Amino acid sequence: MQITFLGTSSGVPTRSRNVSSVALRLPQRAEVWLFDCGEGTQHQLLRSDLKVSQITRIFITHLHGDHIFGLMGLLASCGLAGNPSQIDIYGPPGLEGYLQACRRHSHSHFSYPVRVHTVQPGIVYEDQGFVVSCCPLKHRITDFGYRVTEKDRAGRFDIEKAVALGIPKGPLYGLLKQGKQVTLPDGRTLNGADFCGPLESGRKLAYCTDTIYCDNAVELAQDVDVLIHEATFAHEDADLAYQRFHSTSTMAAQVALMAQVKLLFLTHFSPRYAPGNPLQLDDLLQGARAIFPNTKLAYDFLTHEVPRREKS
Repeated sequence: MQITFLGTSSGVPTRSRNVSSVALRLPQRAEVWLFDCGEGTQHQLLRSDLKVSQITRIFITHLHGDHIFGLMGLLASCGLAGNPSQIDIYGPPGLEGYLQACRRHSHSHFSYPVRVHTVQPGIVYEDQGFVVSCCPLKHRITDFGYRVTEKDRAGRFDIEKAVALGIPKGPLYGLLKQGKQVTLPDGRTLNGADFCGPLESGRKLAYCTDTIYCDNAVELAQDVDVLIHEATFAHEDADLAYQRFHSTSTMAAQVALMAQVKLLFLTHFSPRYAPGNPLQLDDLLQGARAIFPNTKLAYDFLTHEVPRREKS
């Protein structure tokens, strides 16, 4: 599970930061999931090590332009670049109508299935390996945060032990890897748990933007390995944050502290904190670290590998 920030500015792009988009790479299944898709996201993808052809799911928080203006262009390019089998898009009410209008007025046709799912609080997607859920946040328009939970899995399979015991390769290995009990052709009964290392806890990620501090963000981020939270404003500009329903860096840190997350990434920074201004991004970072020390500033193309942990 690898996170790559494709855009970390709020509202408008700057020379060093594009508008909102985060990619979650799942190498074990050769997939990339996007969270938000601001203008220029496809250009950012081309500058990264990610493969556009591996995008299978896109999760949209809300319909403000800096989170969706890159979506239509990316979808059109995906069809020309490699004909993906299908892309599923998840987002608030109105997202499907927006895409339909874009397609109609631009006379665009997708050469692959695009399915739009209107989300409601709760689970929005689940398969054998992952669960994605959402929760409403507190912004000027309908807005959702997302939580990705990887399901626990068996530890490393001891193939050397299996070979030493003369277990024939094939389907039996798969059953043992799942921790199941199997009976060999010679009558021996073996327990898969004896061939696997300690159970590995599934990794957890939460993505909360745009929002002012709210209890739902704390609930969504509870005990995650990584929380990505907007920090549009410095603590000194809290009045602006309340007026515009955005967070300060200290609000994001409070969410991280209350939710007992392991690592907080701040993103979605206002351009007002550019170098040369009285307040700069390091001030936002220091304010957040005073509350939650394990805080980092995100920047475009920053990549973070979420490590696996043995289940306690």
